[in-house]
Amino acid sequence: MRVYVPLTLLGLAEAHKAGELGPGPLTAYAVTPGLREWYVSDDIEELEYAALNRAAAASLRLIAADPAAARRRVVVAADVPDREAVSDPDMRLDASSLGEVRIAAAIALRKAAAVHVDSDDADADVTAAAAALGAADHGDDDARFTVDGAEDHELLWFGIQEIPNLIA
Repeated sequence: MRVYVPLTLLGLAEAHKAGELGPGPLTAYAVTPGLREWYVSDDIEELEYAALNRAAAASLRLIAADPAAARRRVVVAADVPDREAVSDPDMRLDASSLGEVRIAAAIALRKAAAVHVDSDDADADVTAAAAALGAADHGDDDARFTVDGAEDHELLWFGIQEIPNLIA
């Protein structure tokens, strides 16, 4: 199963140094039954893109929680055995946890398929979105619009061999 692990650039640097994403348990995002039902699609590429976007939103939350974090969302895509990515059936249709899975153990970074990172031109929108996230969560429409501005930026694809350049 392809999973999408949300990080910050500092988290990516730590994973690179340790050679793994972890320690476990990890929260990641994947194509789960709840995500399939919510997205109403059988197209696996569309569903994986939706899971990637859920992970990017989780990365934004990590950034918002750490004022020192670089304002670039980071998601690592990795393949794990299906049995290792466990979704909570009780949270299946909870909008805040769509696609969320738990992975008990660390994931070797060599199993990563790619790293997805915001481009430099997303910095202002990601900064504004991180600042507006709390208000957006409380129903502020203007703040939600600001958060959506960050989501309008597509994450760029990088091979895992490019991690040293991303964290430099």
